[in-house]
Amino acid sequence: MRKILSLALPLLFCLSGCLKPVSTGEDLNSVVLWEQEDSTVASYIDSVLAAFKKLPGNEKLKITRVHYGNEELRQQFQAASIAGSPPDLIMGPSDTAGVYAISGFILPVDEIFDMAKYNKAVVEAVRLDGKTWGVPMSNGNHLLFMVNKKLSPKIPQDTDELFKICSETVKSAKTPYCMAFDMGEPFWLMPWLGGYGGWPLENRTPTLDTPAMRGAVNFYLDMKFNRKFVPQECDYNCMDSLFKESQVPFIINGDWAITSYTDKFGKDFAAARIPKISSTGLWPSPMVSGKYFMLSAKLKGEKLALIKRLIEFYTNRQNQVAQITALKRLPALSAANDAEAIVKDPVLSGSMAQILVGKPMPMATEMRAVWDSIRPYLSRIMNQRISADEGVRRMQTDCVGKIREMDR
Repeated sequence: MRKILSLALPLLFCLSGCLKPVSTGEDLNSVVLWEQEDSTVASYIDSVLAAFKKLPGNEKLKITRVHYGNEELRQQFQAASIAGSPPDLIMGPSDTAGVYAISGFILPVDEIFDMAKYNKAVVEAVRLDGKTWGVPMSNGNHLLFMVNKKLSPKIPQDTDELFKICSETVKSAKTPYCMAFDMGEPFWLMPWLGGYGGWPLENRTPTLDTPAMRGAVNFYLDMKFNRKFVPQECDYNCMDSLFKESQVPFIINGDWAITSYTDKFGKDFAAARIPKISSTGLWPSPMVSGKYFMLSAKLKGEKLALIKRLIEFYTNRQNQVAQITALKRLPALSAANDAEAIVKDPVLSGSMAQILVGKPMPMATEMRAVWDSIRPYLSRIMNQRISADEGVRRMQTDCVGKIREMDR
């Protein structure tokens, strides 16, 4: 039996005293929504909720939106669900949905919504055991290649071209480095793993001890120690600062950063696919998911019907297009894919091109073991404390052990 529920039980006691507003059950004039969005997104969420409340019949409706950090939302929602007083719905990424699903905290949505209306990849990213566990509100949450065109007017299409531009850039001393990305965080390793023909899970089985993983980590080592195109040590804040301060022409970052970089660089900012791996002929494949509505398992009857109307309104074409303009997020609704806001925006078009070669992020709970196993050994490899071969073998062994512990 999995330990997910038992691990969450202590949270009931340590967090229940500080829980924020929760669902009032069958009260059809009240909806409680918990979210973990960036503060810049709050005004957009509130504007859509305000518009829904203006619809005929919703005049008395009160919608309470409560904000948490990402990890805090997971802990609070688990504790509230165990206590029997969860919010009506939450907004969040798909990576926690697997825990909620196997714990019985959220409803499968296949029989409630027409999921065929949404882009296939973003739906697949929230499917587990033949069921869909969330309704997507945006498509993406993916990494892509970003460019300061003042430093590099040309956008490389493959790694051979990337290396040539980097050599010229660094040699001319325009910048101390050519590219920045978080080489210690496994999420940034996934596109390169895909570019070498691998992926971290096959169904629920980890596939880390592979030639593809060796190719990806050796690519890292080559960039860092042989070519010296990337900083020796650089976390997320470091890479973000280097790019914003025009210390590197290229960065690999998520679509969540598009708005801030566009504000910073204006027309000098570009977004594109991560360059193709010249030696394999494959495009790097970042994990693609999105942001989702997840429904409390306690919802039923008229209250469930109310929540359904709210979500369908939030994700209708008009609001999906408005979201593109306001947040620079790609739509989850297929009918909004051809919106002019995407077609005429080169940055969003580049983001969409990246999604087309991405892969759905696995929702399986085994992904937590994958992340926790890759991270320490990737660090040791990059610090040259162990070889790439040994590090990759240990990733696999450690991951198998962690999954075995989860299954007890």
